[in-house]
Parts: sequence; structure tokens; C-alpha cells
Amino acid sequence: MTALFAMRDVIEEVLHAYGGRERWNRVTAIAAHYRLGGALWARKGVPSVIGAGEVTVWVKDQRVSMRPFGGTDLKSVYSPARVSLETVDNDLIEMLADPRSSFASLTPQSPWTDLQAAYVTGYAMWAYLAEPVSLIMPGVSVRYDRPWQEGAQEWRRLGVHYPPAIVTHSARQFLYLDRRGLICRRDYDLDIAGGFPAAQYVDGFASVDGILVPTSRTVYVRDAAGRPIRDQLEVSIEFADLRVL
Repeated sequence: MTALFAMRDVIEEVLHAYGGRERWNRVTAIAAHYRLGGALWARKGVPSVIGAGEVTVWVKDQRVSMRPFGGTDLKSVYSPARVSLETVDNDLIEMLADPRSSFASLTPQSPWTDLQAAYVTGYAMWAYLAEPVSLIMPGVSVRYDRPWQEGAQEWRRLGVHYPPAIVTHSARQFLYLDRRGLICRRDYDLDIAGGFPAAQYVDGFASVDGILVPTSRTVYVRDAAGRPIRDQLEVSIEFADLRVL
């Protein structure tokens, strides 16, 4: 019981660092200008995803829209059970139901379709802009792991298990907290890309209407010792002009 209460305390500490549970309960959506880069997209056959656009994340619904998408004048519309490409007037162009299952037969070398890329970027944007909320959603379990030495800093390491209802990179992940309670690193295996081990770093936070939102993320291949391979940058994301809705 003591460990359970300690875990509740650290989750509340994280929520407080990002603006507090009460403030996040009033957040409907977060919108931002983004810039996406990294080697992953060209390797998966969707280099047109690279570039800038606008994203809106509906925090409690796991719903995301990005526009323009894939070098077109279309927008992507993501939810866990369905992803689509639509015109800005909401006319459907193409749609994929149960998108996660479409990755089952792919090899690590297989390219993605535009709809699969919209699925991946959709669930990732939700995870990144609504990050503290996922820790208090039903079915999520959190435990302490051994501390981690990151340069001169010692970070607390949390093992997190996400239920199937929360779409994310992998069910089992590790979060690293700095002394403020902010998540500065996230480790996972990218299931939909052959399970390659990733280390994702957060660089910079912006205070926006009472909440704290990360402004830059970089994803590297993770080696066997858990260290990032800095010359293998898979994904980079920068956020600006953040708005709380």
C-alpha cells in the first residue's frame, strides 16, 4: 500500500509540474505549429511528411488533425480506430479502419502508405502534446525503476505500461523525470517499425495559458546500454505558436 501511495504522489508531482490536474481537466484541445524531420520518414517511403504544418490535439479523445498533410492541401484526421485524409471542407478522400492491424504483415524494411503515416504521426502528436494526461487514464500502471545518470544529472526512471485502449509506440515504456518532475526522456520500442529501440529527448518547455508544453523532441536509436546513438536521428519535432483550447 505504501508503494501505491508513493506512486500516486509522483504522478501528482508530474501533473503539478505541467500545470496541475485541475487545470488539465479544463483543457479540451491543444493547437500548435509544428516542424517535422528526421531519417525515419524517407526510410519508410513517406518523405513528404517532412516539413511544417498545423496540428490540433483533442486531449481527452485521443483525436488529432494535421494540415496540410503529406505535401498536399489535405488534412489528416486520426482516432485510434480510424484514420483518414480529408479536404479542409471535411470531404473524405480515403480512409483506413483499424489502422494498427495494417502494420501486422510489414517487415522492418516495408514502406508505409500515406494513411499509415497519418496514423503514426497522429497517435504520436497526441502522446507528445497531452503527455501528462496519459498517466492518469484508466488502465495505465506506473512503477519506479532504478535511477538513471544522464550526464551530471540523476533522473528518476518510471516504468509505464499502457493498456490497448491507449494507442502509443509500445505498451511498455520508460519515462525519465528531472528534479522538477518534468519528463525529459522517453524510451520505447517502435512496434510499427520493426520494434527498433528509441530514446526520445525533450528540449525546452513553453508555459501556455496555465500549462507547460514541450517545444522540441528528438528521437534517436537506443543502444544496448540504453544510450542514444546521436548520429542516428530518427525523428525531430519542433512546436511553436502553442494555443490551449
